[in-house]
Amino acid sequence: MRFTYRPAIDPFAIPLLGLTGPGAPTTARVFTLSALEECADTALVVIPRADATALFGLAEDELLDERIEHLFIPGKLDSALAYIETELAIRRNNGFTGGRRLLLVADCEKEADRIIALRAQYPSQISAVLLGDWPGDRASVDDDGLLSAPPSLTGHLPERLPAVSRTEARDRLLHALGLRPHQPPPRKRNKTS
Repeated sequence: MRFTYRPAIDPFAIPLLGLTGPGAPTTARVFTLSALEECADTALVVIPRADATALFGLAEDELLDERIEHLFIPGKLDSALAYIETELAIRRNNGFTGGRRLLLVADCEKEADRIIALRAQYPSQISAVLLGDWPGDRASVDDDGLLSAPPSLTGHLPERLPAVSRTEARDRLLHALGLRPHQPPPRKRNKTS
């Protein structure tokens, strides 16, 4: 039996976590996996298709036909934000304060203002792990998983995060979703006379 240590990571501890540096994609994977593995019953991770492909190596059509309660992969960031806005507006209009906590994992592209406004309007219901040109506080992550961050972020982050390759992350993602990783068909042996 193989034992591995995974530091306790709360993907919702920092409302808007911007990441930069060569270890940023690995850190985004770790936070996503933490939400799916540790908080599956209480969280919904929303990650645009391009980010799911970049971070986890998912194919463009992978997981399209699966009904997954704790992961939503829309085509683009705009669709992800529209979904979150709609979900939160429905909750507010129905007076529903419960529901799954929402975690957006994405390259913020040119949507930083929209993400900031969404968080301001629904401060306790959405968190985000953001790559790209995030204008707020950002943690810098090096190749070894060492973090350096402003004081506003350091109390909620470990000093170092484990490295997770894209292949391992994809396998863990599928396992967390209750799916089996794609197995290549067995090779046929050539028969010799």
